[in-house]
Amino acid sequence: MTQLMMAIDKAIILAAGASERLGEPKALVQLTNGLTLVEFMANLLHSYQLEVIVVTRENLVQPIGHILKELGAKIVLNRDPEAGRTGSIQCGLRAIGSGPVLIAPVDRPGFGSETIEAMLEAGTTACPVYGGRGGHPIALSASDCERVLKAAPDTPLHDLIEPQRIEVDAPHLHLNIDTKEDVEELLRIY
Repeated sequence: MTQLMMAIDKAIILAAGASERLGEPKALVQLTNGLTLVEFMANLLHSYQLEVIVVTRENLVQPIGHILKELGAKIVLNRDPEAGRTGSIQCGLRAIGSGPVLIAPVDRPGFGSETIEAMLEAGTTACPVYGGRGGHPIALSASDCERVLKAAPDTPLHDLIEPQRIEVDAPHLHLNIDTKEDVEELLRIY
């Protein structure tokens, strides 16, 4: 299969951060419809027939596993989440064996169907762009997955890949859940 013909069938949700600024686990933030943030994202990605893998820290393995039990998501422990986000991606990649894959940080929920479809149709490593700025989720080709696996866990992903930038109509693409105000903004949007 050539890189231009890659078919993504898995998505890794990154949920291993300490959530220090927010003061509570971002993955467990309650949305107005009763869903947690990780459940909202997992359901959205699963609706595209993607196998969902959630990489998280030790104290969240059980609660996230319980929340996503019916969805059949695979929960993967990152034993050293402070080593860096690339380390969490590596944990997810090791759990699935190989790429291509979609990568979605749980604290970046501002994407929707158009963005997911654009990433799935990209056929290569790609990131969505709105207003000139890149966002998430990111599509990673199999060869870029291998490159990420060989890197140090604290290496920024942007140092490892050169994604195709795909313009999307996603005004909330850059929403980043770090504070209570960000959660309030998320609730206003959804």
